[in-house]
Amino acid sequence: MLDWLAAPDHATARWVLQHLVALVYVIAFTVALAQFRPLIGERGLTPIPRFLARTTFRRHPSVFHLRYSDTLFRVVAGTGLVLAVAALAGATDVLPLGAGLALWGLLWVLYLSIVTVGQVWYGFGWESLLLEAGFLVTFLGPADVAPPAPILWLLVWLLFRVELGAGLIKMRGDPCWRDLTCLDFHHETQPLPSPTSWWFHHLPRPLHRVEVLANHVTQLAVPFLLFLPQPVASIAAAVVVVTQGWLVSSGNFAWLNFLTISLAFAAIDDARLRWLLPVPLPEPAPLPTWFAGVVLAVTGLMLALSVWPAMNMLSPRQKMNAGITPVHLGNSYGAFGSVTRERDEVVLEGTDDPDGADTATWLEYEFRSKPGDPYRRPPQTAPYHRRLDWLMWFAPLAPRMARTWLPTLLDRLLEADRPTLRLLRHDPFDGERPAWVRARLYRYRFTTRAERRATGAWWHRELIGDYLPARTLRRSSAAP
Repeated sequence: MLDWLAAPDHATARWVLQHLVALVYVIAFTVALAQFRPLIGERGLTPIPRFLARTTFRRHPSVFHLRYSDTLFRVVAGTGLVLAVAALAGATDVLPLGAGLALWGLLWVLYLSIVTVGQVWYGFGWESLLLEAGFLVTFLGPADVAPPAPILWLLVWLLFRVELGAGLIKMRGDPCWRDLTCLDFHHETQPLPSPTSWWFHHLPRPLHRVEVLANHVTQLAVPFLLFLPQPVASIAAAVVVVTQGWLVSSGNFAWLNFLTISLAFAAIDDARLRWLLPVPLPEPAPLPTWFAGVVLAVTGLMLALSVWPAMNMLSPRQKMNAGITPVHLGNSYGAFGSVTRERDEVVLEGTDDPDGADTATWLEYEFRSKPGDPYRRPPQTAPYHRRLDWLMWFAPLAPRMARTWLPTLLDRLLEADRPTLRLLRHDPFDGERPAWVRARLYRYRFTTRAERRATGAWWHRELIGDYLPARTLRRSSAAP
C-alpha cells in the first residue's frame, strides 16, 4: 500500500547525498569552532550575549537563549562536529531508524542554534541552504529502508529554487547579465578570488560571453528538466554538476557550490549512478508505516512553506537569499544579482610610532584569503569559509554595516588580542601591541599579462584614501 512512497532506484543517490551533506556539516561546525570566539564570542566583534539581549526565541530560535557562554558554544559546536563525523562515517545506517532520524535532527538543531545568533557573520545564503538541505536529508532514512520518493522530490525542488532563483535574480538585476558582459568583471571583483581567478579573468572576451550564456541556460532552462523522466533528469543534474564544478574552479564560495552539487544527486537514478559509484548497499525494505507518516507530514509542511519562495521567484521584486521562517526552511535563493565593476579593498595597518604620524612606518596586517599583498597569489579557501575575509569584501560596499564591527576589530588589533590575530595570516608586530592602527582604502585590479611578467605581481593597487582614521587605545573614542 505504501509502495508509491518508495524510490528504491535512488539508493545510491541517497548514500551520496547523506555523505556529502554530512561532510558539509563537518566543515561548518569546524569553522564555527575555529572562528566564533573573536567574531561572536563574549568578547567578539558582535557578541552573542548582546544580541540575545535584544531579540527573542521566536525571532531567532536557539539553545543559547537558555544560557550563553563561550564554553557552552564549544560544547554545542563540538557536539555537532562529532555527530557530523559519525554521520559521515555511516553511523545512521547502523543505528535503528528512529535513532538515525534523531542524529540528523540534532545536527540540524545545533547548527540552527548557531546560525540564528551568528548575526552578520552568518548572513550568507549557503547557511540557509545547509539548514534546508540538512532538514530534508534527515528524512531520507538508512540504507536498509527504501528512499522516500517525496523527500527526494523535495530535494530536487530545493535545487530547482537554488538554480532558477539565481538565474532570475541575474536577469532582473544587472544589465551586464543580459548583454553577456558580467564576466568581464566578475572574476576580478568576486569576494575571494581563487588561485585560478587571474587566468579566468584574462580569458578572451568572446569566451566570457559563452560562459554567461551557458550560465543562463543552466540556471533558467535546465532546472525544469530535473522533473522529467529518466534519463533526462539525470542528464540535467549532470549539467548542474559540471557548471558548479566550473564555479568551484574559478572562485571561493565557501560550501555553496559543493552543497548544490550534492543536491543534484537527488535527480540521478541508480541506473546512471552505480556505474560511476559502485557502492555495496543492502536490499532496501519497504518504508515502515510510522516512517511513511512522518515523510508525508514533512512533505505537507514543506509544500506549504514552498508557496512564498515560488511567489518570490515570480515577482519582479524578487528577494535574494531570503525567507519568512525563523528556522530557515522554505527559502528563496540567488546570488550576484549585480556585479561590481571595480574592486576596492580595505587594508588594515599599524605603527609603533607613538605619534601615529603619516610619515611613520606603517605595516600591513595580512588576511588569510582576501587580497592584500599584490605579490601574493590568491589562495584556495573553499569549501572552508573565512568569515572575516568575506565581511572585509563587503566593507567598501556597505560602510554602514561595517561600522558595527570594524572599529572594534581595530581596537582588538591595538590590544593584540590573540583570538583575533589568529584569524589573520600575518601580524606585523609579532603579538606585540601597536601604538596606532588605521584602515585605508585601495583600488585593486588584476595585473595585465605584461605587468605579471615584468613584476611578478598578481594585483595592481592604488591608494584612494583613509577608510577609518588612525586610532589608538588612548583615543579610540575619536573614531567614527
